[in-house]
Amino acid sequence: MSSVSVLLDDLGTALWRADALARSASAGGGAVASGHAALDAQLPGGGWPLGALCDILQDHSGQHEWRLLLPTLRTLTQTVVLVGPPQMPFGPGLAAQGLDVQALCWVRADSPAERLWAAEQVLQCAGVAALLLWLPQTRAEPLRRLQLAAQAHAKLLWVMRPASARHEASPAVLRLWVGAGPVAQPDALAVHILKRRGPPLLTPLHLPARHAALGTLLALPGRGTLPESGHALDRLAAAA
Repeated sequence: MSSVSVLLDDLGTALWRADALARSASAGGGAVASGHAALDAQLPGGGWPLGALCDILQDHSGQHEWRLLLPTLRTLTQTVVLVGPPQMPFGPGLAAQGLDVQALCWVRADSPAERLWAAEQVLQCAGVAALLLWLPQTRAEPLRRLQLAAQAHAKLLWVMRPASARHEASPAVLRLWVGAGPVAQPDALAVHILKRRGPPLLTPLHLPARHAALGTLLALPGRGTLPESGHALDRLAAAA
């Protein structure tokens, strides 16, 4: 085979057409399965991009991100860091969902500037596998720095932001707008893929929010609902 043919073959694997789904999730090329088969089928590389920023947009923080991310988080073997979550993480609820709470680190930071600074430091830590960062409205430049840091250190990075940010430009490799499912599937998640390395997805994905077996158990007569609480994840046994 000629050197020209080899070069063309290499370019064919490195480049992607905008009308086709890219083979790799990010410039780093790695991906981690989301745990949702329907979502993985629509993500370049078949999962969350490794070494890249993922925008998770919602109408209200704390509603859907745990349902979306837990299947991935419980497969990680290194530290998972939370910066600025809207509610206190609830250890028993997380442990019940298979997450190693001993490997979970919660960073309390109130202002956007504090959260951004903490996030940049976390992304440089060798023992960290993933960072979940909750941010209000912010400029593109701080997000670009986070994107570069995630890429340089090969970290999983999810940034939870308001749904209104979907109208703004973002350096994120992947942008999802997550909301409640249709009336016929009230416990599902509706996931709109706003940006990916590939063509736009015109219709949302509907992901089941709870395990089928658990959903059947909860539907049995006499099963009540769990009480409300100010903690995040204390009701995941009924929602995951």
